[in-house]
Amino acid sequence: MVQERNKKIVVRNLNKTFVNQETGEQVVAIDNLNFSISENEFVAIIGPSGCGKSTFLYMVAGFEKASSGEILLSGKPITGPGRDRGLVFQEFVLFGWRTVLRNITLGLELQKMPRQDAEGIARRWIRATGLSGFENAYPSTLSGGMKQRVAIARAIAYNPEVLLLDEPFGALDVQTKNYMIKDLHSLWKEADKTILMVTHSVQEAVLMADRVVVFGNRPSGIVHEEIVELPHPREVGDPAVARHMKRVTDALSVEVDKAMLRERGQH
Repeated sequence: MVQERNKKIVVRNLNKTFVNQETGEQVVAIDNLNFSISENEFVAIIGPSGCGKSTFLYMVAGFEKASSGEILLSGKPITGPGRDRGLVFQEFVLFGWRTVLRNITLGLELQKMPRQDAEGIARRWIRATGLSGFENAYPSTLSGGMKQRVAIARAIAYNPEVLLLDEPFGALDVQTKNYMIKDLHSLWKEADKTILMVTHSVQEAVLMADRVVVFGNRPSGIVHEEIVELPHPREVGDPAVARHMKRVTDALSVEVDKAMLRERGQH
């Protein structure tokens, strides 16, 4: 269980309802959600498509407003976007006219940090993400995995309290994804951040996270939490990893079945 004194993110009685402006129809995405994330904990959220997990991530990011309830970060309500959160998207959101180095220094430049200091920090994370030698390369010359490394380095470089990952490996091929999962765990430890990741992949969640939270069929609530107390790096072939994956998959499968029935109009 999350200890009270170590809570970094606290979600209290959170509700989110979308309203169709043309028909007035209401869709409840999140219903009375309550849970906490510890300081420096890596939590992965997984659930059926359309369950509200990405909506929740964007509420933590401050891009979506709650219909009721609240999300606290370090004891303060989240009311909008802020420098205390870094967001990495599934797509490689890079600026094509800026080099790798200049993409990573962007957040620091916006903070008015002196250029020499910003470049020093950026070069540290360039080394940590395995991008040494590509400082002056442009995004168009990089592979998908390298582009995502730049995006991750940029999010870490300006030192947010929390990293938010929205399907960070979703646009990568399987081999690149597996390589990055193994390669980047040391980066998460070096960054020493609280991390919240949304994913569709049970394997990604169990291989990376300290805790896997399964969201139920819409409206979202937590139907299962899996604590993964295994050393890194974790291997898919490890029987302990397989047991964790099975428990998460079993919980997820029930909710996916419910979602499929909902889509077919069966209740």
